[in-house]
Amino acid sequence: MVVSFSPSTLIMMSFKSIFRELKDMGEGIGNMYRKGAEAKHMHLYGKSHIAPECSSPVLSSSSSSSLSSIVGEQSRWTNLPPELLLDIIQRVEASEISWPARKVLVACASVCRSWREITKGVVKTPEQCGWITFPISLKQPGPRDTPIQCFIKRERVTSTYRLYLGLSPALSGEMSKLLLAAKKIKRLTCTEFFISLVADDFSRASNTYIGKLRSNFLGTKFTILDGEPPHDSALPSNCKSQRSVHLKQVLQRVAAANYNMGTVSYELNVLRTRGPRRMCCTMHLIPISAIKEGGAAPTPLKFTKCYNEHATPLPISKGKKQGIEFASGGTNTTTESTHSARQPLILKNKAPRWHEQLQCWCLNFKGRVTVASVKNFQLVAVAEPSENVPVAEQEKVILQFGKIGKDIFTMDYRYPLSAFQAFAICLSSFDTKPACE
Repeated sequence: MVVSFSPSTLIMMSFKSIFRELKDMGEGIGNMYRKGAEAKHMHLYGKSHIAPECSSPVLSSSSSSSLSSIVGEQSRWTNLPPELLLDIIQRVEASEISWPARKVLVACASVCRSWREITKGVVKTPEQCGWITFPISLKQPGPRDTPIQCFIKRERVTSTYRLYLGLSPALSGEMSKLLLAAKKIKRLTCTEFFISLVADDFSRASNTYIGKLRSNFLGTKFTILDGEPPHDSALPSNCKSQRSVHLKQVLQRVAAANYNMGTVSYELNVLRTRGPRRMCCTMHLIPISAIKEGGAAPTPLKFTKCYNEHATPLPISKGKKQGIEFASGGTNTTTESTHSARQPLILKNKAPRWHEQLQCWCLNFKGRVTVASVKNFQLVAVAEPSENVPVAEQEKVILQFGKIGKDIFTMDYRYPLSAFQAFAICLSSFDTKPACE
């Protein structure tokens, strides 16, 4: 009996063997350096802590030879011809279109610098392919045609909110891909939601910190603050450089800086009339021209934090921690085009209709929302007639959020919003607003 395999199958089989060997090699290198780090750590404590005899701050000759052999074995994969490596990664990218299988591409980018550059060149942005791959994809605009469907799980005990990629927890189960997590902290004058890439570390000094959402005293206005400066904007001119600044001080200043990228405002319901909450979102860094044909929204390609001793320290405002706003306008020649480019994108609630039989306000969520809630909303773009935005673009739902179960909510977003921006807007609904209901 003869068994035949297609070329793509053979490539995938060889690729899996590559990652098996790389994993073994990575574990060997990790264990080797871990022993050396533990020995150095024990050595720094002084004489009261005795390091094991097998540990040494400096790698032994046997360890060096083992490391050389591991590096030699790894070089077989790092020295692959670029044309062959490009073809392999292209095939993998085309076949692995969903998580958790898509983590293979992340593993490809972690092998070495050449693999990382080729993988980054093959993997497209969510706007182009509709998929989320690298962490930077969470700050890139979503696709234009079909929205990216996610869901949010709320944990009341810990006041945490987790954003997952997928239709619902019932369909995804344990295979859900965690995108972002947020922790709610109540203060005397405001409420803050700290947003992170992981679900167990919300410190602003951590590399996983993305940004935060901060409310005013009444909970009617929220500010979306990014932990990094905009990728296409220079730092403020009033930043005074300090030549003799320790690296730790620079890291603390970078972690403490926040940049205002948007506001979410809720209208006061003075008459206490029945109806959904009315909200208005102003995205300062996204121009209204982005939703036009041929328009473009800011698309960062990498994280812009720079940790070096010569970096200019970012300003820390005293008293109230105010964000720093940047104009998102381009360098157009005409005054009208420049004015249009600098006009921020404004999102408002899509007008609901009154259902006579159900005696409630209704929106068409196309089956994505199943439980009536005051938190449910759909956002569409609002433009002035002078801005020449097509009516069809103003009717498209850019972000929708709604309840499907106890502490389970859906979140679907599309261009020009990113996952981080959409998640921050949805988090504003979880804060109590007695003046708006």
